[in-house]
Amino acid sequence: MRNVLAKVSSRDKARLAEKLKQIWLQPDKAGAEKVAPLIIEEYEEKYPEAMGCLEEGLEDSLQFYYFSEIDKRKISSTNVLERTNREIRRRSRVEGVFPSVDSYLRLVVSYLMESTEDWANDYAYIKEAKLAPVLENEIAQVAN
Repeated sequence: MRNVLAKVSSRDKARLAEKLKQIWLQPDKAGAEKVAPLIIEEYEEKYPEAMGCLEEGLEDSLQFYYFSEIDKRKISSTNVLERTNREIRRRSRVEGVFPSVDSYLRLVVSYLMESTEDWANDYAYIKEAKLAPVLENEIAQVAN
């Protein structure tokens, strides 16, 4: 949504943002796929670049509908990723200048390993019990 709105004039952003939200607030993927073309058709003449961006990224942005057992706010948000990137920047600023690219990579990888262990054990964003039925369903579909 941010990528689409970046290509729209400021006076139309609020109105278009409200319409775009309707795509992702639909109860199912079919509903979202019905709403999106209507918005694209309405704004295509005025903002062709923005609507091209929406068309191109629509399928990727609707992937959370495949995981109905999981709260879609958790998997449609980039908060965890943004927090991880901020923490990497914070830790690398403390060091200042790295003697080599390898030393920087060691710092980043060690932080990511530590973070992965914490999330796997203590802070799991999506609990394993909720993810297990989704994985079993995927395995069954692949087996067929």
